[in-house]
Amino acid sequence: MTAPVPRVLIVDDDAALRRLAGDVLAGQGYDLREAADGSAALALLRAQPVDVVVSDLRMPGLDGLALLAAARALPEPPVVILLTAYGTVPQAVEAMRLGAFDFVEKPLPSPATLRRVVARALASRSGPPPAPASAATPEADDVLDRLMVAGPAMDAAVKLLRAVAPRDTTVLVTGESGTGKEVVARALHALSRRRDGPFVAVNSAAIPEGLVESELFGHEKGAFTGAAAARAGVFESAAGGTVFLDEIGELPAPVQAKLLRVLQERTVTRLGAQRTSEVDFRLIAATNRDLGALVRQGRFREDLYFRVAVVPLALPPLRERTGDLEPLVRRFLRELEPRRNVEPTPAAWARLRAHPWPGNVRELRNAIERALVLAGDAPLDAAHLQLDASALAAPAASPGTTTLDDLERRAILEALDAVGGNRKAAAERLGISLRTLQYRLKEYKGRAKE
Repeated sequence: MTAPVPRVLIVDDDAALRRLAGDVLAGQGYDLREAADGSAALALLRAQPVDVVVSDLRMPGLDGLALLAAARALPEPPVVILLTAYGTVPQAVEAMRLGAFDFVEKPLPSPATLRRVVARALASRSGPPPAPASAATPEADDVLDRLMVAGPAMDAAVKLLRAVAPRDTTVLVTGESGTGKEVVARALHALSRRRDGPFVAVNSAAIPEGLVESELFGHEKGAFTGAAAARAGVFESAAGGTVFLDEIGELPAPVQAKLLRVLQERTVTRLGAQRTSEVDFRLIAATNRDLGALVRQGRFREDLYFRVAVVPLALPPLRERTGDLEPLVRRFLRELEPRRNVEPTPAAWARLRAHPWPGNVRELRNAIERALVLAGDAPLDAAHLQLDASALAAPAASPGTTTLDDLERRAILEALDAVGGNRKAAAERLGISLRTLQYRLKEYKGRAKE
């Protein structure tokens, strides 16, 4: 039986742009149709369903967002791709949250870009259906359990996680160091249709600056001194799976530009290579920085920000998850001392509840592990926790006066003080790379001179 010819509808109030898009998609074996505005497009869709709609975002009358909403309500909804000028990228990102498949910026980066996005959109219709959010695998159940949802703050985060996991939508996970960003990334992967593919995690700040491009994009033999053999990069290695790009705000500017191209084109060029290769991955990025502030400071590309922040998923710090503290402590005790039932003393519980936890869940786990070692067979008491008493006695800041940067700076300085100024030991204590720590200290020094 002959497969039906895919129907693609091009919608734009500019006739020249309709012709251009039609020329780009001509020869791909599609049944191409055109509409001059959203109302005409909707009439065509009601008369005969199509597989893919390529629509301009801004049009008089029924615009791209309204057309998207109306198309999704049809009995046989098409996959919608939006064409958007640079200034309307934020609206296009919002449209993706509302169900658009992807957006392509105008002018087109290359004709191949539109062809690839349409091909992926068609493949999404014929490929395996997304895993329903409720159909968690044992691995997904375990990962979600590690999030320890005990308070309303995490309830909201996990509800969003479950909603977005089945889609291939790019997610930006934000939160302070130690809040569980990689745990969330692994849950997104485990609940997705890509769960049988690889999960490739890379910490942007942990890679020496001179090797970032090679690590992400790969290299050919002889591309640089020491490149004795060809090597696939992160995006090629994650074929059919998920890339978790942690600390994305630390990427150097030239790498940001290349990453943007990979996300737009879904192709990668290895260092020293003359040809590009198509890549199939889902990106989950994470940062403990305010990327919006970095954009305003000119340190992070705005167009890349819109590409990675399609769905922002914020993780609250542990000090805002008071209901999670006790379940987390008991979980860590079971994991670290499974052979006996360890119960903290009342004084230990009081100290745990009073501590501000600048290192969040990671710091809590380390504190419990340290306390078990020091306690031995004795009851786990407050003294075994070895928490900084000065942090407990510090006066609370007035509401609205403590920023994320303030808390991060305090955590770094306290860690340095605890290890006698040893930067490597402080970085390990904080769970960050030495490079990130040095970058933060340099930043603080620069602010002090202002």
